[in-house]
Formats: sequence, structure tokens, C-alpha cells
Amino acid sequence: MPLQPPRRLVDVQIDGETVRVPEGSTILDACQTAGKDVPTLCYGDTLTPKNACRVCVVEVEGSRTLAPACSRKVEAGMTVGTDTERARHSRKVVLELLGSSVDLSTTPRAAGWIEEYGAEPGRFGDDAATVEQPAKVDNDLYVRDYSKCIMCYKCVDACGDQWQNSFAIAVAGRGFDSHISTEFDAPLTDSACVYCGNCVEVCPTGALSFKSEFDMRAAGTWDESRQTQTTTICSYCGVGCNLTLHVQDNKIVKVSSPHDNPVTKGNLCVKGRFGYGYV
Repeated sequence: MPLQPPRRLVDVQIDGETVRVPEGSTILDACQTAGKDVPTLCYGDTLTPKNACRVCVVEVEGSRTLAPACSRKVEAGMTVGTDTERARHSRKVVLELLGSSVDLSTTPRAAGWIEEYGAEPGRFGDDAATVEQPAKVDNDLYVRDYSKCIMCYKCVDACGDQWQNSFAIAVAGRGFDSHISTEFDAPLTDSACVYCGNCVEVCPTGALSFKSEFDMRAAGTWDESRQTQTTTICSYCGVGCNLTLHVQDNKIVKVSSPHDNPVTKGNLCVKGRFGYGYV
């Protein structure tokens, strides 16, 4: 990696603790440096923050509104409260609205956050509007289960100008009816999708998942506690992409890629991500 020019360090107050971080860092960066656990859903370490989910909001002294920690840049002398009553109440309401309308069963840590913030998704009643719908199983590689989609836009950004530049999907509709769709709502097999699976890589809720994982969950055999992860190099071409093989019962169940790898940054092509059958 080429050396980068040094950045000036700035001091910020995080929950009363002085934290020194490079200029240009986000509040979330500073919180992580201070060891503060700020919940995030739409944040991705390989994508530009979209500020969609609003569960990472924090209170900044002097600011009229709560600030999204994932995108707000730190300033020298800034005072931030990550666990104030106002921030906790906002996260509680967001989790209640998401939990009442979306299936969060496969969203990592969601159940813990709901308990931590005292959220009650059921308080809206049984008639609360939901995005429940059958999963779309139209290919042998990955499944789209939009009943778990929180509209974080990460899949759209990964498919669009931030990574793949395929532009196979976009947001359609307005308000509560907003949803991820192919052009003219065509079947995925007729769209511009190249099946790289980079959308699956960044999905935070399981709305997009490997067909192998979807089938194993349906059969009740998916068990991450029994899985091992081994990072190796893709054997298809000379680029040198790193693959992380997820193995359960001596069988590859899915493939991901390290986000900190300078070659791939978490991205792969269709062969690297799905072409492991020969093993």
C-alpha cells in the first residue's frame, strides 16, 4: 500500500472521555477508537454512508438535531454523547418501527439491541403494516427475501457506481411502498445482474443470502457456531482475489471476501463467490 500523507490529529469528547483521532474521521470512527459500542445497520466499511437506518444517531453538543455517527465528521473540541436519553429514545423508536414492519430474525445483534433499548415492536398491534412477502427464488446462486429488507440502499450502492457499475437494481416506489427492484420489475435473470454477489456481501439483514444458506436455514441445519472460516486465494485468474471459505461439516456453504484486502475490498466476481462446486 502506498504511504499516505500524515493527517492532523484532533481531540473530541466522547461521553466525557477525550479521544484523539485523525482529522476527517467520523464520529463512529472516534467511538470505535474509544471502545464505544454504537449500533449500526446501514453502515458498511466499504461503502459511502447513506444515513438510512438512523440507529447510530448520537447527540452533539450545540447541534439542533441528532447526528448520524457513521457520516458526521469530527471537529476539534466536539462534545458527543452516545448514550444520552435523547439518543436512546430515538434508537428505541427506530428499532420499534423496523421490528414491527420487517423480519429482523437474521439481522445480527438486532434482538440484543431491541432488548437493550427497551423497544416494543408489538405495541403497534397485529394490524401494523409489514413488508412480508414470499422469498424470490429465481436462480441457483442467491435468494432475495425482501420481507427482511430495511431499505438501507447498500445493495444498490454496491451494484451501482460505488463498486460493480452494473446498475441492475434501484429503489422503486415511494414512502412505505419503497422497495428494491430491477428495471421495469423484470425477473432477475432478465436484468443486468452479473451475479457477482457483492450485494449479498453487504446486506446487513439476510434479505440477500446464498441459496445454500437459505436452503440450510429452511431445513434447520444452518449453524454458524459449527462453521470455520479459511482465507485463501481464488484460483480462477491472476488478479489474486482473497476468498474466505465458510465451511460446515467439511462442506463449503458460502464464500465471502475480507473487506480489508487491498485487492478486493470485499468484492468478488461470479466465479470467485459462487464457483466453488468443483471443490
